[in-house]
Amino acid sequence: MRVVSLVPSLTEAVAVTAPGLLVGVTDWCTHPAGLTAARIGGTKNPDTAAVAALAPDLVIANEEENRAPDLAALRAAGLEVLVTEIRTLDQALAELDRVLTTALGLTRPAWLEQAEAAWAALPAPPQHPRPVVVPVWRRPWMVLGRDTFAGDLLARLGVRNVYADHAERYPRVPLGELNASGAELVVLPDEPYRFTADDGPEAFPALPAALVDGRLLTWYGPSLARAARELPSALR
Repeated sequence: MRVVSLVPSLTEAVAVTAPGLLVGVTDWCTHPAGLTAARIGGTKNPDTAAVAALAPDLVIANEEENRAPDLAALRAAGLEVLVTEIRTLDQALAELDRVLTTALGLTRPAWLEQAEAAWAALPAPPQHPRPVVVPVWRRPWMVLGRDTFAGDLLARLGVRNVYADHAERYPRVPLGELNASGAELVVLPDEPYRFTADDGPEAFPALPAALVDGRLLTWYGPSLARAARELPSALR
């Protein structure tokens, strides 16, 4: 098969499992290293004509990361487009299985079994989880809200996103409100905004800061098993 992936996490999942299938990937597809597939633009602005010219048997997309008009244009060009929805760990495991085994006809990879086992082996979350805020951008400040994959992972790791019930999935919240939210920890990933020890913690002077690998928090794929091993200690 010839496959184009419009989702960095799914690119990594396919490339690690069956590297010869990918003929096109986005500019944001950084893992695994050494990808030789054609670059077809960003997740939000793919060159749909370039995708069509690659004559893929399947285009893999995601309802959050990719725009509906782009997917419609690909379908109008006669391409088959598989759209995933991943807002929880369970959805991630199910959708990865659907892409790899059902759509691509591959054997369920060992890394997917290992990821499932690693998360199942974690202890149950405490009855009273630690409240946290999770900025994903600044200028303006934006945080994790409801129904996010990262939020589900955090809940399984024993922390409570104080904005998990917000009406928006990635709300803009003034910094003063974030500091007065009742959080006991601020979780600062290094993507999509690259928070660092010198850029982020100073905005929350009364809170301890946990700087985490954003890929472990937001990517679904071969990094999932590592996320289960490393994120718990990062959040302490």
